[in-house]
Amino acid sequence: MNDLAFPLLVGLILVALAFDFLNGLHDAANSIATVVSTRLLKPVHAVLFAGVFNFAAYFLTITFPSLHKVASTIGQGLIDKNLVTPGVVFGALIGAMFWNIVTWLKGIPSSSSHALVGGIIGAGVAHAGMTGIQWNGLNKTLIAIVLSPVLGMILSMLIMLATSWMFSRASNRGAERSFRVLHLISSGTYSLSHGLNDAQKTMGIITVLLFSTGYLHGKFEVPHWVAISCYIAMGLGTLMGGWKIIETMGSRITKLSQHQGFSASAGGTIMVFTASLLGIPVSTTHTITGCVIGAGVAKRASAVRWGVAGDVVVAWIVTIPASAAVGALFYLLTTLF
Repeated sequence: MNDLAFPLLVGLILVALAFDFLNGLHDAANSIATVVSTRLLKPVHAVLFAGVFNFAAYFLTITFPSLHKVASTIGQGLIDKNLVTPGVVFGALIGAMFWNIVTWLKGIPSSSSHALVGGIIGAGVAHAGMTGIQWNGLNKTLIAIVLSPVLGMILSMLIMLATSWMFSRASNRGAERSFRVLHLISSGTYSLSHGLNDAQKTMGIITVLLFSTGYLHGKFEVPHWVAISCYIAMGLGTLMGGWKIIETMGSRITKLSQHQGFSASAGGTIMVFTASLLGIPVSTTHTITGCVIGAGVAKRASAVRWGVAGDVVVAWIVTIPASAAVGALFYLLTTLF
């Protein structure tokens, strides 16, 4: 157990909640880019819409506690929880926040989730070496990096094809009206799934911090005050929006119709909810980007701006090693003090 003065504990928890706020700010684009780019909702209304549904995920976890598996993966499934120190937590959070701010300023839809994973691994390895890594949890997270956008792309393509067949006899006006309603519903459920999966990552960090410093005893379980704090922080961050990323997601990769927006959001919802049930800290950014590309390809491959998509993929590849390096650096700085 690591001794930590209570004021320092509070300070670290506030840093974790700041990351959660930044996560919501950075990833707001995931859940509202399609409704903004298709002009289904005005930007301000879309942000409010997403913020409410991100926070509503808290009530979903009260009804279905099994949906909190992601927090357990982050808290004890990447680095042995017995090896985690306050310095490791600090390094992990700063590494993730650094990368989030860089990509947010550049308008690059990188993954907050994998920035946090990189920060944890970097700080953990700097502290305890490679022996502290929990390879089972790390491997399934790395596999999800590849699978989530690929499966999301395929799923959204299938949804596009299936709904095109279902509405083949509908008039253009009738189909458009139906897809506007379906798009709004799917965007709400995607915001719900985003809040569910992403807020848990910070919950896992705070919970392992409490465990390692002796403030949490017995079973490794997220306290309710931690959960509600994280959902509030993420909801507030979402309300601030991330307009540069919204532009990239909603229009620079491909132009979306209401039909395509619905297909992308629906595919993303299925993917992220499934990941949450399996306890995988999947990247909502990777997932929805794959879904947007899938919806674009279903119309025609030339509709996708592959150069922009390629730049996004490069950012994904760099995210974990970059945030790991910064996480390790800031952990080493804590050892000097």
